[in-house]
Parts: sequence; C-alpha cells; structure tokens
Amino acid sequence: MSIQQKLLTFIVRSNWLLLIIAGTIGNLTATPEVTLGIVAGGLIVTINFHLLYRTLKKSLTPPYLASPNVVLVKYYIRFIISGLIILLLIAGGYVNPLGLFIGLSVVVASIFLATLYALKINNFKEAV
Repeated sequence: MSIQQKLLTFIVRSNWLLLIIAGTIGNLTATPEVTLGIVAGGLIVTINFHLLYRTLKKSLTPPYLASPNVVLVKYYIRFIISGLIILLLIAGGYVNPLGLFIGLSVVVASIFLATLYALKINNFKEAV
C-alpha cells in the first residue's frame, strides 16, 4: 500500500473517529443544540470529503478522464448545497453555531493528524 493510500485511509477513519469522539463529548458536556451542531457539522464535512474523493477518483482514473470543468461544477454544486444546509440549520435555530464550527473542523483536524502521522512515518524510515 502506498503512502498516499495509507494517508487517505487514515484520514477517512480519523474523520469518523473524531466525529464520534466530539459528538460524545458534546453530548456529555453541552446543550443538545451544541451537540446537534457538532454532529451535523461533522456529517456535512465528512460526507463532502467522501463525495469529493469519489468525484476525483472517477474523474482521474483512466480511461474515463473527465474534464476539469465537470469536476469544478460538481464541487461548486456540493459547496452551494452545503452552504444552504448550514444556513437552514443556523437560521432555523436547530444548532448552535459554535457546535457547528467544531463539527465542521473534523476533517481539518483529521488532515492535521494525518500530516503528523506522515512525518512520523518519514522520520522513522530515515532512522532505520
């Protein structure tokens, strides 16, 4: 398995793990609106990450190479839908914006952890 595939697997697993951990901590310590914000934000960003992965994999795998414009259109459609969902959640008062912000940070945290993981792997290879 290549380092890229290992990192992608690490990010996907840590997305779900961080979402579960953040949701559990929110459920134990915060109001239901904050907890719902954490879970909703985490689901939005994690599902978007998976859809982006699928779009890029299908678009960049020969022999079905897609136009960059098709990839961009799909990206912007997902972006607009996500924005509308976030707007409806906040405007409707269903979630706390701070909880939503925490939930939306799940993928960023996963990518940060994956970077640390890659540095550890790289440094370990050099030490051996």
